[in-house]
Amino acid sequence: MQNFLNDLLDELDNYYNLFVSLFPKLVLALFLLVMAWFVANTIGRFSLKLLKRRMDDPLLADFLSKIVKIVISIIGFLIALRIIGLGDAAASILAGAGISAFIIGFAFKDIGENFLAGIIMAFNRPFRIGDVIESGNVVGKIERLSLRDTLVKTFDGKDVYIPNGLLLKTPLFNYTIDGYLRSDFSIGIDYDSDLPLAVEVITKALHQVKGILWEEKVPTVVIDNLGNSTVNIKVYYWINTFDKNTNGLIVKSQAIVHAVNALIKAGFYLPTQVVELKNYNETILNSGQIGKKGIINQ
Repeated sequence: MQNFLNDLLDELDNYYNLFVSLFPKLVLALFLLVMAWFVANTIGRFSLKLLKRRMDDPLLADFLSKIVKIVISIIGFLIALRIIGLGDAAASILAGAGISAFIIGFAFKDIGENFLAGIIMAFNRPFRIGDVIESGNVVGKIERLSLRDTLVKTFDGKDVYIPNGLLLKTPLFNYTIDGYLRSDFSIGIDYDSDLPLAVEVITKALHQVKGILWEEKVPTVVIDNLGNSTVNIKVYYWINTFDKNTNGLIVKSQAIVHAVNALIKAGFYLPTQVVELKNYNETILNSGQIGKKGIINQ
């Protein structure tokens, strides 16, 4: 029993000596970790502000600042392990991290796919914040970008979170990427109308609508098709999506009002849908009986 107590005391003494010898290293390693975390956050915030001032894409700026923060934190952690004397353990951790990432990638395939899609989109941005896009059945304005999903505000006020992986795999229409958006509407006039004059009247009316472009993009007024009771004229015009004072719905409403009023003032008749009825059976109904298929029974 005495030998056991002596051995136990010797082991405790060894651990004590080891702790005393490692304590300064542990304090230094802990101090280094705190400093690395502080420096990583400071440089991350500074780089984010700097990149946002020099970049048009906030997602790419945010992504690069996070990469800087993560790299500094990892370097500080590895140096702390080497100070303690666990340099070989640091190498093992890096090797194990690669294997773990491989396994986690299979377990969380969809999450990893969206994350990688976010990275790809950060460097190859198909849209900007404020752009109007269409993806699948979703049409709206880009509100927020992240490495996992994209927030789209639809025109009826709904917030739609679209996974980035879906945006990469689905055809995406960007209506405002170059600052120009085309809109159109149709007007039907009577068959006896002077069609060239109607086109001229509508074109002049569009000059009175504020928001329609005339220098960069010129409106087009063309004869579209022949309806049942009208000749349909198609009006195409462009607006500047970078102009915050231009509302596409208001511009379209004003364009229609000015075009219709100008045609009416010029003496054009805008008929409604006309239905022509012809009676091929002039027999008189005796009892009002009608067959199953609408054939008159006498």
